Amino acid sequence: MISATGLVKRYKDVEALAGLDLAVPEGKVLALLGPNGAGKTTAVRCLTTLLKPEAGSARVAGIDVIADPAAAKAKIGLSGQYAAVDEHLTASENLVMIGRLYHLGRQVARTRAQELLERFDLTEFANRPTKTYSGGQRRRLDLACALVAAPPVIVLDEPTTGLDVRSRQLMWDVIRELVSDGATLLLTTQYLEEADVLADDIVVIDHGREIAHGTADELKAQTGGQRIEVVLASSADTEAAVRVLNEVAVGEVQVSDGGRELKAAAGEEAASDLRRVLEAFERDAVKVLDVGLRRPTLDDVFLSLTGHESTEADQ
Repeated sequence: MISATGLVKRYKDVEALAGLDLAVPEGKVLALLGPNGAGKTTAVRCLTTLLKPEAGSARVAGIDVIADPAAAKAKIGLSGQYAAVDEHLTASENLVMIGRLYHLGRQVARTRAQELLERFDLTEFANRPTKTYSGGQRRRLDLACALVAAPPVIVLDEPTTGLDVRSRQLMWDVIRELVSDGATLLLTTQYLEEADVLADDIVVIDHGREIAHGTADELKAQTGGQRIEVVLASSADTEAAVRVLNEVAVGEVQVSDGGRELKAAAGEEAASDLRRVLEAFERDAVKVLDVGLRRPTLDDVFLSLTGHESTEADQ
């Protein structure tokens, strides 16, 4: 339902996309994972006809987005990185307006608006101007607007960035419903957890090119699975703590914060390894402020794949 081959896009001297390939089967979710500046939003804009690439090709629902952008747009629902709603209109008015722009009849547009207000838990605020909405409410309304015409392909550009825990969980629930109804989704995100929860497949990009491709479990396996993280009470115990962690670590022990914070990739028996570490710390009188097993973060994945952390940068 979504395919791209060799997409290239440049902004003056910056190559935002450097030959990106993507493929999303019908009814599946592909997460495009990467830090700010990796090229995620540029890829979204090319796939949704908002930008024309310098090279490569892209198709949505079998339609060439470069040769026939109008036909492609009719198949796409897009929720961009920032909520694009008219803040002077109410939620109901925004949804009805979108329906009319899609040439739905007036009554059909109103009925569809009411359905979406209920689905996104916005009925209580339906007749308030959207400029009075919280960030989470505006984000939910923006996604509702993308679904007015029930498009078969939905593109979500960092849909939960900046949302609180409740709003993020609600968005995840809605996304799951869309997929269960047969929609095909392209989701960009900075959060490995989000990709883990929602995606069937993940493409990790950096500097506009693919650097890894697989399921969340496959990607996390490249970072050694779970990690043992330790915060020491004093850097005087760093040498002893590193010696203990080296006995169970997969790869090198990472040391930061002047020697007080340590990370070690654990093997398949992570819980047993942690128990051994705690016993050794007690034996060697190593004092800790915090210790535990942590799942890999986006930085862990990027550090493993590229040798550098996912630092924020302007695209």
